[in-house]
Order: sequence, then structure tokens, then C-alpha cells
Amino acid sequence: MSLRTGFISIIGRPNAGKSTLLNALLGQKLAIVTHKPQTTRTRIQGVLELPVRKKGKGDPGRAAAQAIFVDTPGVHRSETQLDKRMMQEVHDALEERDVVLFLVDATHRLPQGQGPRAEGQVNAVAKTPGQVKRAMSKAEDDFALQLVKKLECPVILVLNKIDAVSHADLLPIIAHWTALHEFADVIPISAKKKEGLELLLDKVVAKLPEGQRYFPKDQLTDQPERFLVAELIREKVLMLTGEEVPYATAVVVEKFEEPETRKRGKDGKLPVTKIAAAIFCERQGQKAILIGKQGAMLKQIGTAARKEMESVLGTRVFLELFVKVQAEWRASRGFVEELDWRRQLESMAERQNFEKKLMESRMNEKSR
Repeated sequence: MSLRTGFISIIGRPNAGKSTLLNALLGQKLAIVTHKPQTTRTRIQGVLELPVRKKGKGDPGRAAAQAIFVDTPGVHRSETQLDKRMMQEVHDALEERDVVLFLVDATHRLPQGQGPRAEGQVNAVAKTPGQVKRAMSKAEDDFALQLVKKLECPVILVLNKIDAVSHADLLPIIAHWTALHEFADVIPISAKKKEGLELLLDKVVAKLPEGQRYFPKDQLTDQPERFLVAELIREKVLMLTGEEVPYATAVVVEKFEEPETRKRGKDGKLPVTKIAAAIFCERQGQKAILIGKQGAMLKQIGTAARKEMESVLGTRVFLELFVKVQAEWRASRGFVEELDWRRQLESMAERQNFEKKLMESRMNEKSR
């Protein structure tokens, strides 16, 4: 069989389980996961190499494939520059795709009756808090679905979290969504319990075009390690701090010094990667929370992040964390764009090129 290869974008509302699905498909953690919505802020590509599966009794087999899954931020209406940047990441992912997985949280209650079709109508129609919540949920569903309806590629409806829904409740959910759009397939799964993933992979691979590999066989992602490190720190901030602080924070790795080798030394110890990172927040009060009494919270964040970093990097890690205040950074287009790891790599390359030219210029002056 020939090789099938292509990009599969995973889209859906916040907290639908997109990052959990990506990690489950890859068999290891690549995207950070928390119970809080809008954890993912950028596209994260995970490369899954699938060997050929020969036909057997009752098994149609599967072609060899390199499937590049693209996790995206949750689809939501843009309010701040950060929101706009996150939604741009979604649009970019939809431009570079062969298949789209539209992920839906099966535990969300279906809207009752006609209901409002836009957030502006919510208060005019809904009366009780429950009605308001369902009306806003429907408006968000409509907003996400509009992106799907514009696509020309195959779109698979993936109903996630079926482990928390009875079979009887699942049928009306399927009927509801298939009435709204003609999906290429409907696959119920539980990303958390890894149920239905093989069937999902079979359906995805069958829709990928034949072609050459985009990445080497052993490459897991296009994300640089310094980006993964920053995300691990942000994950611990999300998990360990309260409701207000996490969304006002961003992490920038300011120093990432790798050892010359990752092999153990003569003393049997692994080498050390030195990392310094800044956690940005918007107000002094948030800074105080992040640092904690006598630095306890910052130490807790650093300890939790360092343990995972060592597992990812395969070295010991010396981690320094700093907390800085950047007032209203989520509203600053320039600051938000600088958070993009692609932009950071470009800036680093430019700085290194400048330093190289400066060094060459000084060497030439000395040789005269």
C-alpha cells in the first residue's frame, strides 16, 4: 500500500477535549491540559506515524500513514487581542488541512426549543440562569458551526466524553448535530479513556491523500522545546491558581541553555538544562498571588513544572522563575504577537545573525 499523509485540524468549542484527544492519539503528552477553558492558545502539531495494517477476517486493514494532527484554541468570539490571535490560529489551521475533526462535548445539554441564535438575543429570551446558559451555549455552537459549513474538505463529527453519557442520551445528540450539517462521518469517542480512537484513525487515514512525508519518521512535533517548557509552566499556573489569575498570565522563556550532551556523566548523573522564564500578569495584585506568601506559590509552580520538564527533556533542570507585570497585555497587539513561538524564533535568529555580523566586524577590525 502507498503512504497516505496530510494535516488533520481538530476544532471545537473551549473545553471540548481537543488537547486531550491529541495527547491520546500520540500516546504521550504534547499539549497541556486543564479543566479550565481556553487552555490552548496556539496551534500545536503532533505527528503520528502509522504502520500498514494488513487485511484480516473482518478487518479491512489500513494504509501506512503520517497523520499530522493540529490542536487549536477553542472556537469563541473575540474580545481582546489575545482572543483575536487565538481565533487567527484556528483560521490558519483550517487553511492548511486535509481533514477536519469537529469535536463536540457530548455532556453538553442540547438547546430546548428554538432559542436565540446570537448572544445579543440571550437576555431578551432566556429568563432563568439555566435558560441563559443554554441560550449562550447554543449561540456558541452556531458560531463554531459556521466555520465548519465554509469548509470544502471532509469534516468528521467527533462526539467526545461518551463515557459520561448513556447510550440512550447519545442518539438525540447525534440526531441534533447531523441535522445541522452533512458530516463525512460521526465517531463517538472518549479521549480520556481512549475509546473509539482506532475507528477514528481508520476513518481519518481513509480520507488522507497519498503523498510523501512532511516530517521525519521519528519527529513528534514542530514545536521547539523552549515552547513546550513555557507551556508546562503555564499549565501549572492554570492548575494551581484561582479563577482570575490564570487568564491574565503568559510565560516567556528568557534563557534556555542546553547541555552539550544528554548522556549521563561519569558520576552517573544526567546533565543540566538551565532555564529562566518570566510569568507575565496584568496587575500587582496578581503578581502577589503568583509569588505567594514568602514565595510559596512560585516555588510550588516551579517544582511541579520542573518535574515534567525533566521527563520531556531527558535531563535535570535548573529552573528560575520571575513574575513581571505588563499592564493590560491581553489588549496589546504587539505583546500578544511577541508571545507566538514562531515570532520568538524569528527574533532569536535575527539577534544571533546580528551578533554574528558584529563579531565578524570586530575580528576584521583587529586583523587590519
